[in-house]
Amino acid sequence: MPTEPPSSPSSPFIAITGASGMIGRALVDRLRQNGKRVRRLMRSPDRASSDDIIWDPARGTLDPRALEGAEAVVNLAGEPIAQRWTGARREAIRESRVRGTELLSRAIAALDRKPSVLLSGSAVGYYGDRGDESVDEESASGTDFLAGVARDWESAAVAAQDAGVRVVLLRTGIVLAPHGGALERLLPPFRLGVGGPIGSGRQWMSWIALDDHLRAMEHAIATDGLHGPVNLVAPNPVTNAEFAATLGRVLGRPALVTVPSFALELLYGEMARATILAGQRVLPRKLLRSGFHFAHPALEEALRFELAR
Repeated sequence: MPTEPPSSPSSPFIAITGASGMIGRALVDRLRQNGKRVRRLMRSPDRASSDDIIWDPARGTLDPRALEGAEAVVNLAGEPIAQRWTGARREAIRESRVRGTELLSRAIAALDRKPSVLLSGSAVGYYGDRGDESVDEESASGTDFLAGVARDWESAAVAAQDAGVRVVLLRTGIVLAPHGGALERLLPPFRLGVGGPIGSGRQWMSWIALDDHLRAMEHAIATDGLHGPVNLVAPNPVTNAEFAATLGRVLGRPALVTVPSFALELLYGEMARATILAGQRVLPRKLLRSGFHFAHPALEEALRFELAR
């Protein structure tokens, strides 16, 4: 694992919440490899290093002074969504995102020396299930639970924005990485030759290679003109059936076993209907207009790249 580059306690740094998640861990490693000082916001003192920042979003605990000197803040914290949604879990999914973002945003607003940018997590779930309709950053929000969570999550960053900090809202799609997220869960059945489309297979999947996601976040930190919602997805969304066929081809395995919708609904209930069986055909218009170039715009090449790492 990359180590923190030499630095003094007063040297500029990038602060990251959600640093123990799949994207957060990869971002910390990449920034450190590129010579950046990173300070993670950690809830557990036992897991924190001497340069980390301790916070507790549930209790509203964060000393704003700990963020003095941050050149950028990246907010990726949130309760995992891929679980059956009981009432308590729905509340945890929402509150873990909204409370943490509000706390962080207020702390940034209170600083004498504010960071130049706050990258704050969001998701393409903002758009709801849109069928075959193509959507971009100008499209309206959906009306389901996840769309409501995304709206509240984005609104929670308003204090930093009102204080003059550039805020970029990262509407992230399905991030392709072999060690985490949806792809990791799909690999075992596909490698056994029992993978295939889910439900009708017609639902759209807006995906992005982890490598491009990390590059896009670095681009958002460095690009002064980029602000507001930004779709972090590749420019070529595919249907679930296309995704299954492509993954099977990459792995050299058949991809013909359809997973029926009712089986997923029995296992996961509303979560399955709102995520696995729903879809968004999302385009990254703002990212492309800002000059970002995807290294992996096509699904097959993206899968081959990520699975080779």
